[in-house]
Amino acid sequence: MLGSLNWDDIFIVPWFKEPSTSTAIAAGAGGIVVLGALAVLVLLTVKGWWKPLYKEWITSLDHKKIGVIYIVLAAIMLIRGVLEAVVMRAQQVAPAPGFLSVEHHAELFSTHGTIMIFFVAMPLLIGLINVVMPLQIGARDMEFPFMNAISLWLSVGGAALVMASLVIGKFETGGWTAYPPYTGAQLSPNEGVDYWIWSLMLTGIGTTLSGINFAVTIYKQRAPGMTLMKMPIFAWTTLCTAILMIFAMMPLAVCSLMLALDRHAGFHFFTADAGGNMMNFANLFWLFGHPEVYILILPAFGVFSHVIPTFSGKKLYGYTSLVWATIAIAVLSFTVWVHHFFTMGQTAHLNAIFGIATITIGVPTGVKVYNWMLTMWRGKLRFSTAMLFSAGFMFTFVIGGITGVMLANPVISFAAHNSLFLVAHFHNMLIPGLLFGMFAGINYWFPLCFGFRLDEKWGVRSFWCWMIGFYLTFMPLYAIGLMGAPRRMAFFTDPAYMPWLIISMIGALTVLAGLTCQVIQMYVSVKNREDLMVPAGDPWDGRGLEWSLGCPVPEHDFTTIPHITSREPWVDAKASGLRVMEPTEFVDIELPKNTGMGFWVAMVATVGAFGMIFQMWWLAALCWVGMWVLVLVRSYNTDWEHHISAQELRADYERHKHVVETTPKVSLDDEFTSKNRGLIMDMEEAV
Repeated sequence: MLGSLNWDDIFIVPWFKEPSTSTAIAAGAGGIVVLGALAVLVLLTVKGWWKPLYKEWITSLDHKKIGVIYIVLAAIMLIRGVLEAVVMRAQQVAPAPGFLSVEHHAELFSTHGTIMIFFVAMPLLIGLINVVMPLQIGARDMEFPFMNAISLWLSVGGAALVMASLVIGKFETGGWTAYPPYTGAQLSPNEGVDYWIWSLMLTGIGTTLSGINFAVTIYKQRAPGMTLMKMPIFAWTTLCTAILMIFAMMPLAVCSLMLALDRHAGFHFFTADAGGNMMNFANLFWLFGHPEVYILILPAFGVFSHVIPTFSGKKLYGYTSLVWATIAIAVLSFTVWVHHFFTMGQTAHLNAIFGIATITIGVPTGVKVYNWMLTMWRGKLRFSTAMLFSAGFMFTFVIGGITGVMLANPVISFAAHNSLFLVAHFHNMLIPGLLFGMFAGINYWFPLCFGFRLDEKWGVRSFWCWMIGFYLTFMPLYAIGLMGAPRRMAFFTDPAYMPWLIISMIGALTVLAGLTCQVIQMYVSVKNREDLMVPAGDPWDGRGLEWSLGCPVPEHDFTTIPHITSREPWVDAKASGLRVMEPTEFVDIELPKNTGMGFWVAMVATVGAFGMIFQMWWLAALCWVGMWVLVLVRSYNTDWEHHISAQELRADYERHKHVVETTPKVSLDDEFTSKNRGLIMDMEEAV
């Protein structure tokens, strides 16, 4: 009935049976998850928030609310990911053999990588795209709102399984890549690898559906007159990211499913002694893995392409070259996966081809950096939190790019493979290239969702902690990586490494301080939201169509769909003296009604995945049938839209126009003060 589940899988039992620092930390982590979940349940009950949470958020099909939930999910998982990183750094500076068992340390770096890639980075970018992209192209929602909800809750379900591994059973110990044969049934017989397989299967399906949704929305929902070459750069990076999602997630799903069949159905795809070949797993995984790098980074490139022009007071330099550079990166990302395993045994000729392709992909990326620099050149720079993260990205990302070009040389890759040099490199790409971009985007576009700005003082503090912490954490790893320090080691015995590891530990604590500053920033912003309100919208003298709307943006986004005649219609409108976009024709519209079916479909799928993890086949089969029954029930529902009349839209437009007309004009000098209630502008240019 319970499959492979037994009492020893409960998080606190190993501590009672074998008391140690390592088992105590594991029990404490599980306890925090349980107590945290109970605290949330009590808070929701005491405050009476269950009904509004379910009615207004969980069942919502509004792309903005779905985007916010994605970002909240990423924030929760980011806290766990950073804490795990700090514990790993502390383990390596402690006297050997440290305070963690080798297995526990391996579980930490496996969960850390899995969480940061699939449950922090992906939800952050998908959430930001959900919020912003429809507003930028003049759409009222995604093309497939219900599918959008299913995508969200499948991702939440995958994250829930990863969190459940702290309480019931253990996660796998083979790294975030989970290479066989170590992850096969013979060497990893417990549930850990199955947690990895099924959490990724859920979020992978959700991500693929999101990619389809984004691409179709951009193809079909653009405002009249918005040709492809009039789209904002963020929409372009979203389109290329969506195409990568559609094609790149399939190899991951295939190799994960093949590994599951190897483990539980007697297949031998990756077992060498039975005719399998584990190198097929490496090829399939990295056929997903390298496009995944650009799935993560391209949306951040789009963010920088909006933040930098706004806070430089200039038009984006080189729009056309940025578009073609984005397309080139997306295409070339499928041609470089072998550089992840130059040492695996393929011929030198093949390695040389993929090395050249890897160097080539750096060219369009360099084009983008030069375009951003030229956008800033002779601009009126204002160093908001978003602009600081953008500038910090440019300094830091280039270093990671240089080390990437170094590793593109197979000769250097042989020497640095599986060393801490490699660890430093990919963190050097993803922290500034992804996290800094998402932090910039959240600070920049936050008013669209909630109607108030984030506190700048704490935002700037968080930036400096992240920036300084990054350099202190990862620059030492470059050094000891070149000295020969291998990755994934629970402890080191070479005393020459210790000074560098101590500096790295200080850096990890500084990054944790940066994350703490962001939590405080959110608290202070909510507390002081009346002073930070921007009801007139456009608090940054923005250039995108999204800033033509009030803050927060209404459910229907646009009262009338704008007609686009240029790349920057909102800039043109402001230049002609308008403070509100001229309305076109007011017509009745239909928007999708809220429904909890997407949530329940995903939750049933999550329970079924839990059944697969612990070999409760009856539960998995029951949930499989139940999931499709729910989908079938939904398909027979014909009452799925609600009506908004043209009169209501006209009244909403008049309300927004009145707010705008009664909001006093404010100069850029007061941008970060309580005087900024929206529609800020450069007074010199206005004159």
